[in-house]
Amino acid sequence: MLKIAITGGAGSGKSVVARMFQELGAAVLDADEVAHAVVAVGAAAWGELKQAFGSEFFREDGELDRQRMARLVFSDPEARRRLNAIVHPYVAREIRERLESLERQGAPLVLVEVPLLFEAGLQGGYDKVIVVDVGPDEQRRRLQVRDQRSAGEIQGIIDAQMPLAEKAAKADYVVNNRGSLGETRAQVEKIWRELQKAS
Repeated sequence: MLKIAITGGAGSGKSVVARMFQELGAAVLDADEVAHAVVAVGAAAWGELKQAFGSEFFREDGELDRQRMARLVFSDPEARRRLNAIVHPYVAREIRERLESLERQGAPLVLVEVPLLFEAGLQGGYDKVIVVDVGPDEQRRRLQVRDQRSAGEIQGIIDAQMPLAEKAAKADYVVNNRGSLGETRAQVEKIWRELQKAS
């Protein structure tokens, strides 16, 4: 089974591109969705986070207060390192289990949306890497519109990630997401055809 990672920067359009692959028939896993699952109330990572950061980062219903945690980790590199050290191993294990399950079901290829692929050193676990690329101004605008974050927070998120140009240089395929959805879809369809031949 061919394992393909989709990555990019925050606000680059990874989820849009992953959805396009899904519409073409690809099996797609989302590392962010897995990360939500492993920090759900009562999950092992949830307990470790509570111990490491304290109850002030959790809401009354027990759920992790994601906005408050984001404000902390995107302004404090040491807090971000602690958060990642707790959450990443659980996410990696869950993704591995889901990939093994898909392989047993006979899936010829699977795409995994991994926002911090290079930052977390996970690229070695994949046969191919697709990077979704966008200009820095567009990236900031999308984060502001999508998440209603302040300029300082947005800069913190961008600074915490490897520059998009560096990611694109390491990729097997680059989807230029600076144009229309139709232009992006045409690139996705071309890559999909090539991936199907490879699998």
